Amino acid sequence: QVQLVESGGGLVQAGGSLRLSCTASGRTFRRAMGWFRQAPGKEREGISCITTNDGTTYYADSVKGRFTITRDNANHTVYLQMNSLKPEDAAVYFCAANTIATLCFYGMNHWGKGTLVTVSS
Repeated sequence: QVQLVESGGGLVQAGGSLRLSCTASGRTFRRAMGWFRQAPGKEREGISCITTNDGTTYYADSVKGRFTITRDNANHTVYLQMNSLKPEDAAVYFCAANTIATLCFYGMNHWGKGTLVTVSS
């Protein structure tokens, strides 16, 4: 079993910053962890991901240069630093983990409940 708990969402003006945190618990090894988001009326999309073994990072084109994913393996936590936020970044952000394969975006089999990010213009 793996449990994921997100935090750090909130309201920010366009151009501002937020840092999301995801803390994982459970005994199953997490091969990759990442962040997805879902805005009203849109499908869930992968935003960023990091592998546990070597720290390789991946980013969606829409957030490259603005978002940064980091990890703290000792504390079983991943972070998403979001800078230069845009109104289109507003969404519920979900933390996800892959315990089956070292793959980002694909095959995530554990999910958090989400944290809401609101960006005002």
